[in-house]
Amino acid sequence: MLQQSNPIFTAQQTRDLDNLTISKAGISGLSLMHRAGEFTWQVLLNQWQNCQHVLVLCGTGNNGGDGYVIALLAKQAGKQVSIIQLGNVESQSDDALTCRLEMEKNGLTIEKFVGNLPDQVDVIVDAMFGTGLKRAVNGEWFDIIQAINLHSAPVIAVDIPSGLHADSGCILGDAVIADVTTTFIGRKQGLYTNDGKQCCGEIHFSDLGVPDDIYKRIPTNHYCLKPDLSGFAHNKRNKNSHKGNFGHVLVIGGDVGMSGAVTMAACAALRSGCGLVTVATHPDHAALVNVYQPEIMSIGLHNPSDLEKIIHKVDIIVLGPGLGLSSWSENVFATVFKHNVKPLVVDADALNLLSKHHHDVSNAVLTPHPGEAAALLGVSTVDVQKDRFFAVNALQNKYHCAIVLKGAGSLISINKSVYVCIAGNPGMATAGMGDILSGIIASLLAQNRSSLNIDEIVCYAVMLHSLAGDKVAKQNGEKGMLATDLFPQVRALING
Repeated sequence: MLQQSNPIFTAQQTRDLDNLTISKAGISGLSLMHRAGEFTWQVLLNQWQNCQHVLVLCGTGNNGGDGYVIALLAKQAGKQVSIIQLGNVESQSDDALTCRLEMEKNGLTIEKFVGNLPDQVDVIVDAMFGTGLKRAVNGEWFDIIQAINLHSAPVIAVDIPSGLHADSGCILGDAVIADVTTTFIGRKQGLYTNDGKQCCGEIHFSDLGVPDDIYKRIPTNHYCLKPDLSGFAHNKRNKNSHKGNFGHVLVIGGDVGMSGAVTMAACAALRSGCGLVTVATHPDHAALVNVYQPEIMSIGLHNPSDLEKIIHKVDIIVLGPGLGLSSWSENVFATVFKHNVKPLVVDADALNLLSKHHHDVSNAVLTPHPGEAAALLGVSTVDVQKDRFFAVNALQNKYHCAIVLKGAGSLISINKSVYVCIAGNPGMATAGMGDILSGIIASLLAQNRSSLNIDEIVCYAVMLHSLAGDKVAKQNGEKGMLATDLFPQVRALING
């Protein structure tokens, strides 16, 4: 576990934590329910201080019990409270029933959903489904989720937005799009990737007072990276440094018409602190790289075997940006694996070629998007997105190297641990962002080539890239963001 990360859990692991807390720590389920409700109520008040009318939507499980607690706290605070009950209350757990009876004893009553929600509501509390949902929502559950998402009031989800799968982060039929989600005891891994990024909004976590020794009984190898760089060392440069101290990156790719990809990857390596960068590309446009960025050394590969003379001079290689799938591309790809013993960052079309040819990449970092991951695993993109955690682990098991599965909530799998990057934004869904990331990863590996802590270096690179994108979005918005807009922010962040 990296210093700058928090453990995340599957739904079953969280239930195990809950059960152990009750059986071993002497904290009752009813007490945990009250703590969850109280925490959510405080978050709601902090977020919407002037709210007057709170609508609470309750299911029949313990999630609904949390909702009853929230409803009672809202009434005691002088708020107008409406409660809509879904499902058969006769099947409620004892703790949820106790909380409902306490709420009703204090003058609150439940109503049924009749196809629409009250218009004049300041905040909606989603306490319908917990983490146990495994099938697509239907019937009145589907209808009320649609009604919530069409309503103008902001939404706070209790533990998890209803309709979201707690492990995969996939929407099951339909799901609540919350502005805020409170989650308890264990951070559920599905909140932080895939559709979870769309559904959860701002996430607030409470351990509800569960003792540390309970967590030690349920080990996890999945972690959520904190969205900052403070946990990573910013090494100051010695006064007598020279460019050779900071690594030499070779970027290989750029078939005809695709010089931009290798140029962006090379510039990203320079802007994130690398001392020397060489581009080996198609001879038709080798000179264009120098025109765009004169600090880059550019070589045209008339014969892919020319790579033999270059490879031994560098510290790390980025293979794939703009590489293409032509015969020239195939020859370049084969030559690299025939002669290279240097660490690799494999991206873009090099991943597609790798899916067709067996090569040892144990000394590499693979950076696929879901489509490339699907090709590497021999499955569909839909299969990858259905369970990104399974996919990233399957890739590591197959290729025995570090994997960065890009996307909303990028996953980094290294040495059997998985780290989720929760920074980044939709503005980064644009051409060239992957090339920038590859250049940054290679640059940091080259600068820290004496370090064996590849976990920290790759995680830092992914976080640096994502936070740079967030700074650009904060300054100028998400729409219209270009990959090269990240360069000034990358440079600022790398300098601390």
